[in-house]
Amino acid sequence: QAQLVESGGGLVQSGGSLRLSCTASGFSAKRMGWYRQAPGKQRELVATITRFYTTVYADSVKGRFTISRDNAKSTVYLQMNSLKPEDTAVYYCNALNHVDLNYWGQGTQVTVSS
Repeated sequence: QAQLVESGGGLVQSGGSLRLSCTASGFSAKRMGWYRQAPGKQRELVATITRFYTTVYADSVKGRFTISRDNAKSTVYLQMNSLKPEDTAVYYCNALNHVDLNYWGQGTQVTVSS
């Protein structure tokens, strides 16, 4: 069964750090990434990474967040540093398989207090 399992969310003070992890099982992901959705807002791209390690970042997180992946473990990570209250959202792992079928994780809450 194809699925994504996330971990690593939580509550942190402004300026702090968190690391999110997401492991894919049941399929091979050619691209993995993270999206987020804050209350009352649309889901937005945070960062993506291909299996060849090409990355894309939202302008709002450049220089603060780092996406990485371990292909052997089918796992993607999001290291989030210098967190701001506006980073508060539910973070969703996303993966694209070889025929461009999208998979989503269940979401993990990240809350940054000021």
